Amino acid sequence: MIPLTGPDHINPAQWHQSLGYARQACARIFRDGGTPRDAILAFGLASHTAKDWSKAVELIAEVLCAQPVRKAA
Repeated sequence: MIPLTGPDHINPAQWHQSLGYARQACARIFRDGGTPRDAILAFGLASHTAKDWSKAVELIAEVLCAQPVRKAA
């Protein structure tokens, strides 16, 4: 089950919205015959594994909430 409160370091409103986007993305991949692994690969999470859709949704939501990395000038 996906935690509705999310990680402590993420704004709850942002977490809730990210879960919605992640579910939508996973639903599209599922409808096209994809697997949870395909979903996390689509978001650049090659080092992670997801055996079920709920874990894939959670990982993708965390990526969507991540702070962008600053680049040096």
